[in-house]
Amino acid sequence: MKASGSAKPKRRKAAGSSLRYEHRRDRPADGTGSGKRDRGWVFGCLTVPVAALALLGPVVWLSMSWGPGIWGDLAPAWPGGAYVFAGCVGACVPLAFLAFVAPLTRMDWKRSRLASLGWALASLPGLAAGWLVAGIITATLRPKRRRDWYGSCRTRGGPCWVHEEYPFLWAAGLAATVAIVALLIWLFARNVRSTDGSAAATGPADSPASPAT
Repeated sequence: MKASGSAKPKRRKAAGSSLRYEHRRDRPADGTGSGKRDRGWVFGCLTVPVAALALLGPVVWLSMSWGPGIWGDLAPAWPGGAYVFAGCVGACVPLAFLAFVAPLTRMDWKRSRLASLGWALASLPGLAAGWLVAGIITATLRPKRRRDWYGSCRTRGGPCWVHEEYPFLWAAGLAATVAIVALLIWLFARNVRSTDGSAAATGPADSPASPAT
């Protein structure tokens, strides 16, 4: 009689083919997912220079085309002179930015696509004003290399000519920008305080009156 401990254990059955391998849906076997990721990466890399060219192209064109005429003819003939003109340009910087950004904050594609499209179109004048202001400011930037500070740089309306004729032009523009930004912040804070005050004043009136005891 053989001992019970010498009995061989039974071998387990192998799992079915459906249990041994499970195909994951998020990782297709044909490699199409990696191809889509590669195409998305290439598209993203191409979008950056195209967007930069679309934004900076008009600025460079305005600076090269209108810059010398604006600073050589328009700015000196401006009421108050070129310093007042620089102050007006500096004041337009935050105003143009506000005119561009404010309509975009009202966009909500999930609620109404037509209204969002209207707000997007309403931001275009602010974008155009920003291009114009940026082009006027860029026209006063001198080349980085001093050996390029000759020729067109020193002609009337050129960057070197502007800095030689009006050495404190940047200060006038910066002071106007800071003043307008401070004014806008003050108006915004005042509007918020008035809105909170009116809401607090109308709050108790809207609540139902407690019954008399």
